[in-house]
Amino acid sequence: QLQPVESGGGLVHPGGSLRVSCAASGFTMTSYAVGWFSQAPGKVREGVSCISAFTDSTSDSDTVKGRFTIARDEAANTVYLQMNSLKHEESGNYYCAAVRGAVRCRLDEAYNDWGQGTQVTVSS
Repeated sequence: QLQPVESGGGLVHPGGSLRVSCAASGFTMTSYAVGWFSQAPGKVREGVSCISAFTDSTSDSDTVKGRFTIARDEAANTVYLQMNSLKHEESGNYYCAAVRGAVRCRLDEAYNDWGQGTQVTVSS
């Protein structure tokens, strides 16, 4: 079972940028669709961005289009989420999730393997 590990969270000012990473050892992540999800305190977890297995086609939620970019680094076996122009309301725990073989990724909870999350705080 693939165990994603997130890193790169932290404190950033509103309007700032942050890049979070999702890595997994022992598995070739190009065979997996990977999604990023955010969960603000007291709210449900929501899909942010995802990247498909093999094709690397991507999908973003309407709220982050044009500001967030998901990308895969095959050599590093890592999927990144670059977040720009961050807003206060985007603070929360950011989770990475993976599902094997999905050539069309989804922004719902249709993933098998979930990480523990990394905290992102957007505050002045």
